[in-house]
Amino acid sequence: MKTVAVRLATPDGMRGLVAAAEEDGLTLAALLARRGMPLNTRCGGRGRCAGCEVSIGGGPSGAVRRVKACQLLVREVAGAEVTVPARSWLRHEPAVVSEFRVGIPWAHDPLAANARYGAAVDVGTTTVALALCDLSDGRVMAAASGFNAQIRYGEDVLTRIQFCATGPAAVAELQRAIAVETLQPLLIKAAVDAGVPLREVAVMTVAANTTMQHLLAGVDPTPLGTHPFRAVFLDYRTYAPAALGLDFGAADAAVHLLPGPAAYVGADLAAGIVATGMLYDDGPTLLVDVGTNGEIVAKVGERLIGCATAAGPAFEGAGLTSGVRGVVGAIERVRLRAAPFSVECDVIGGGPRPLGLCGSAYVDFLGEARRAGFIGTSGRFTAALRAAAGDTLVADAYGWKLRLHAHGAAGPIWISEVDIARLLQAKAAIAAGITTLLGLLETTPAQVQRVHLAGGFGLHLSLAHAIGCGLLPGFTEAQVAVVGNTSLGGAFLALNDRSLLAEMQTACGRMESIELNLQPGFEDAYIDHLSL
Repeated sequence: MKTVAVRLATPDGMRGLVAAAEEDGLTLAALLARRGMPLNTRCGGRGRCAGCEVSIGGGPSGAVRRVKACQLLVREVAGAEVTVPARSWLRHEPAVVSEFRVGIPWAHDPLAANARYGAAVDVGTTTVALALCDLSDGRVMAAASGFNAQIRYGEDVLTRIQFCATGPAAVAELQRAIAVETLQPLLIKAAVDAGVPLREVAVMTVAANTTMQHLLAGVDPTPLGTHPFRAVFLDYRTYAPAALGLDFGAADAAVHLLPGPAAYVGADLAAGIVATGMLYDDGPTLLVDVGTNGEIVAKVGERLIGCATAAGPAFEGAGLTSGVRGVVGAIERVRLRAAPFSVECDVIGGGPRPLGLCGSAYVDFLGEARRAGFIGTSGRFTAALRAAAGDTLVADAYGWKLRLHAHGAAGPIWISEVDIARLLQAKAAIAAGITTLLGLLETTPAQVQRVHLAGGFGLHLSLAHAIGCGLLPGFTEAQVAVVGNTSLGGAFLALNDRSLLAEMQTACGRMESIELNLQPGFEDAYIDHLSL
């Protein structure tokens, strides 16, 4: 049988990669995924990002070229040497937030009355967090977290919905990715760490956005991707673990999918509304979760409204020159000094050769550079920066770019004017969403008593820079409470106090889901917030 051989440079050294004849029509990214070495195919393998970029050399010409592995057929690199830069691998350890703040009292009345152990789960588009609990006292015995294995099919929910439109096999693939490849290993890890047999874990509660709930249940989410954006289900549902591809507990074990209010304001937000105590607060109050999907809920008196913003995954580093997710090895903090010009970076987990910049570092840069006068209101680099930065600021075909770190794992780490434009678009979407919801409630940022900032991004964010760059427009640091993973917190509460499941259902029934693009003034607000 004819085979195709490739020499692959990995962090562990060179290795041979052999493709069978029937695999030579696969892309290099697909072949590596089959071999258990997935790349960072953030756009779902459509060639729209540089997440899976590799260097090809050693062919007949001897030239080295950089290409997207999702667009490169295996047969095209036969005999070549392929180098995968560190940031293009999908195996970096994510910095997932498993901490949460419970803002309400709760009773000891477990969802599974006779069970000893249960698991609460937050299924995010990018990452998943699981807490294994002793239901006799509500104690978290162990936690585990990791990437949602679905990300190899696409960075965001819309990309995965589009993949599902190719047929039922795609839905089954995504269900397997979340259940078998993600949840089951996390549950096993937590059980081992806690010394708990899997058969004694009798119940699992899951909070997730609406698309993730559908995919875990094996339900085709394609109606969510086209107008009028209807969910197949939003109600609270229970399943036997085996029906989802999971293996734990005895015959009566159950997985509980928590209820959600709308197509793009999901069970994760309903869980957060209860966990923070927002449901019981007359307000004005906000819940803001700036993750892979930007979601916002506002409350004044009895009125509760929510929306999702089209921020895209820019704050996860997607589509940016040196962008990476919030993983170990990513730069999470940036400080600029003007005279003499210098850049200081803090790296998650330390290390001298960072992978790139994650979302909190980009927000730092926007805040610091604007304060120092290095970028103007439009996001362009100023003459002051050109005078101060010397040879760390260079021009290319797309404008200026600034070197923030000379010795990253894959070479210098840059931020460009194109990157800043994309960040401002994401920032404007969040800010305009907040402004629009507050306008509908006839209130202003100054009147808001509390902004609950949820999710891992919020936990690592500099509030001063988030406010300074306009991501949280018009607020003060005193108004903002960083509350951690409220989705996991709500799943924990539902697991340990059955009455709070009913409260989440109440929240879903009361919430008005707003389509921002249909709101008068949203487009104007978006344009206004594109400026710094």
